[in-house]
Amino acid sequence: MQIEWIIEKKRGNYRPVLKYSVALEEHEKAMALPPVSILSAIPKPEADHKGYCYPGQHERSDAPEKQIPKAFHTLDVPSHQGHSWTHCLRLPWRADNEYPEVEASFQQLRCAFEKELESAYASTPVKISQSLKTSGAAKTTIAPGVLAERFLRLAEKGKGSLDQGSESDSPPVRSATRTV
Repeated sequence: MQIEWIIEKKRGNYRPVLKYSVALEEHEKAMALPPVSILSAIPKPEADHKGYCYPGQHERSDAPEKQIPKAFHTLDVPSHQGHSWTHCLRLPWRADNEYPEVEASFQQLRCAFEKELESAYASTPVKISQSLKTSGAAKTTIAPGVLAERFLRLAEKGKGSLDQGSESDSPPVRSATRTV
């Protein structure tokens, strides 16, 4: 698995945007991994549909309750059938442009993914091939009837060639199948 991310912010009152993508490697896809999601420690800003935050509003407010995040972003790893795409998450405006929770959250996502990976790997492959044949007891039970039927067919064939007045030049062909 490969996680890549970048945080970009324009000059001014714009909020930064976190862009990330997750790509599974072929051997990970081959194990049919499910999607993995975590609730990250990355705060989701109030009114995150706005790409900007003016001084005194939302996370830039002096009110203490505005400094405590109410929601957090979810981070995702696609399933083995999914495709890598870029996720865009808006981050809260910060004067210092420091977001240590981003790397910590991606490490948390990696740990959750690795647990799924280890679980899938622990499910070992198997191939079971077996067969059964008619039992000796069943063969003993049906043998008299099968032999009687064969004798009757042979007798009828022999009677038919005697009625025609000619004998077959070749002996009757016996077919047998042996299974070891």
